[in-house]
Parts: sequence; structure tokens; C-alpha cells
Amino acid sequence: MRKLVSFMHISLDGFTTNSKEQMDWIVADEEMFEIAGQQTLRSDTALYGRGTYEIMEAYWPTAAEQPNASKHDIEHSAWYSSVQKIVVSKTLKSSEIKNAKLFSENLQDEIRNLKNEQGKEIVMFGSPTLTRSLMNENLIDEYWLFINPILLGQGNSLFKDLTHEIKLKLLMSKTFASGVVCLHYSTI
Repeated sequence: MRKLVSFMHISLDGFTTNSKEQMDWIVADEEMFEIAGQQTLRSDTALYGRGTYEIMEAYWPTAAEQPNASKHDIEHSAWYSSVQKIVVSKTLKSSEIKNAKLFSENLQDEIRNLKNEQGKEIVMFGSPTLTRSLMNENLIDEYWLFINPILLGQGNSLFKDLTHEIKLKLLMSKTFASGVVCLHYSTI
């Protein structure tokens, strides 16, 4: 069975956006990009919620072509262009998405079927609403949480509406020079 791996930046108090739905407080650096790059090598499928897909689609297809493209931009752009993309949305229509498959109904069954297919890992970068839904169905196998050194007080909580306890095993922790702490967990 393929693993579903979630990558998420959060504040110390568990928010993915601030009260204005902004993410400008997130710290990302080359060390973090290296971890993300290693994950892409283990993944052949990207799973996105509608909002995250729209952000990704607006940037990554041409990121490598920009005049000052970083190593991460070039590598991630190549991966993004080659990976199978799946978008979960009840509001989009298949004709509105490019180079991606749409899941709009029977999400749990679709994800279970996807996990049972042959292939590498399935990765989610961001997509907090989708992540919450999949957490409640016990469909996420690993969590990479990048805890930013900020307390937001309010915003989009990653853990709101969690319906049950999820036991985790710490696989790795790393503190970056920026003060961001990465915690890598697997479900038990």
C-alpha cells in the first residue's frame, strides 16, 4: 500500500493561515526546500485541495523559467510538471483544471483506491481543509509539520474539528537556524 504524506507549515498554536487568511508569516529556507526535494523523489502523485492547487498551478509550471530561479524552483518545477496531480474539490469541474485528475465525490473511497494502486508515495503540500478531512478518516500515514516560531491566536486551525485521537510516532525532529522546528511523525 502506498503512503499518503502530508507537509504543512503551521504556527506554534496550530494555525495554517492568520485571521486574514494570509501565510506571509511562514519561514521557508534552503534546508526546508532540501527536505521537500527529497520527498518529491519518493513521490509520484501530488494531492491538492482546490485552493492549494490554484496557488501551485499559478506558480510552478513556469517557476524554472524565471530569471533568478533557485535550485529549488528548477527542481520542484520539473517535478510538478511530471507528477500525477489530483485535485479534490466539490466546486471545480474537470474542464477547469489542467493536467490533473479531479476527485469530487466519494473522497474516502477514491483516496483508499489511490493508496492501493502501484506507485510511489502520495504527497500533499499544504491543503489544510483536505488534510483535516483525511485526518478524520485515518488516511494520512505520515505528517511533516514545520512549526513556525509565531503565535497567531486565530486563523485556520489545522486541528479544528478533529473527531478522534490519532496516535503518532516521532520519526525525526530538526530545528532550523530560522527557529522553525520540523517534526516528522508516522501514524501508529
